[in-house]
Amino acid sequence: MLRMSTHDASDEQLHVDPDSTADTTGSSEVQLVYAAQRGDEDAFRQLVIRYERRVFSVIQRFITDPEQAQDLVQESFLRAWRRLDQFDLTRRFGPWLFRLAVNRTFDHLRQVNRRGRWSLFSESSGAAFLEPAARDTGEQFDNAQEVRAILDEIPEVYRTVLILRDVEGFCTAEVAAMTDRTEATIRWRLAEARKMFRESWERKERRDSHGR
Repeated sequence: MLRMSTHDASDEQLHVDPDSTADTTGSSEVQLVYAAQRGDEDAFRQLVIRYERRVFSVIQRFITDPEQAQDLVQESFLRAWRRLDQFDLTRRFGPWLFRLAVNRTFDHLRQVNRRGRWSLFSESSGAAFLEPAARDTGEQFDNAQEVRAILDEIPEVYRTVLILRDVEGFCTAEVAAMTDRTEATIRWRLAEARKMFRESWERKERRDSHGR
């Protein structure tokens, strides 16, 4: 069962016991959110189980330290639990949750005054256009390092859209909901981000070609 200690707000933690069972297992997401809004911890536990791995995957695009990423996952779900009463049941829960997670991650990055780093080539990566062809594992690693270096050059507002849309595979509407922007803005930023990436990659290839 989900448990939260309330001795100190700064130390408050949210825990999920994977061995616990609940009648809400087969419920629809709307039913689970509705029940969770009314204090049903089992219902919220099911939502955590459904989304925890994907939230972790998204956060790890910005935070390389797995322990820190897991802490941010915990904090994101805790924030969702606290704010459930603000959630509109006519909307989708997933984009709302991911928006909380992304915002919490950016808050963390601003607090430590550093820029995020990403592991782009996980098994779930959908960034086909970002991944140059490679003949072996060593070349793939080199390409991944080069991709990350190029992404570091792209302004954050564009880079975020690029990662959420083309790496994590969220649809335009979901990215818009997560970033609180219109779909038209997301499509424009995505086009600009792809252009920036391709232009930087082409410049890199020209430099490599001249260096041979």
